[in-house]
Amino acid sequence: MSMLTPPGMGGKYRITGDKYPRMRRSRGRSRIVLAVVASVVAVGLIGWGTLQLIDVFTGGDKASAAGTTGDCRTRPSASPSPSASPKVLPKPGQVTVNVFNATPRSGLAKQTADELKKRGFTIGDVGNAAKEYDKKVKGPGLLLGARTATDAALPVLGTQLPGAELKTDGRARPATVDLIIGTSFKQLTTKADADKALAALAKPSPTPAASKKHC
Repeated sequence: MSMLTPPGMGGKYRITGDKYPRMRRSRGRSRIVLAVVASVVAVGLIGWGTLQLIDVFTGGDKASAAGTTGDCRTRPSASPSPSASPKVLPKPGQVTVNVFNATPRSGLAKQTADELKKRGFTIGDVGNAAKEYDKKVKGPGLLLGARTATDAALPVLGTQLPGAELKTDGRARPATVDLIIGTSFKQLTTKADADKALAALAKPSPTPAASKKHC
């Protein structure tokens, strides 16, 4: 009997030899553990790959969105500045107009001069255009004046004949301008329309004013 055999026990319950039986884990349980670990790793890899794909396909959008958020610019609105003041323009009575006819039709210079006089303009010379312009003005008319009249007498007279060409010369008197009637001239604009154009001409130009941010 071996020393490891408990007292009172013998026969088939007797343990002989110097080796002990080994307790082995069930192979089924090990396989389950390995399957669970593999599943966790696979899920992790799939999630990481998905995040990478999202970054690739949405990276530009994120940058664009970030740029839009950080670039909230103030858009200007075309409203007059409170400090802007009306333009100081000469009144029609302060503008002397020489009326010249550059067309084959007779009487246009006098008729036009009479109408301008009714509208308050001072009339100077009336007659046929010089050879330099005779039958050479293709539009409705040519307004000729001093260089300093481009922001004064010339645009004031221009309200009476839309489409007329503006030209400057070396004359010394900015308040005296010429109206040379062209071949396509029909008549002056109506007085009501001319008055509206003159009022608009005196208004200050709208200056951009800050408005709310648009993001």
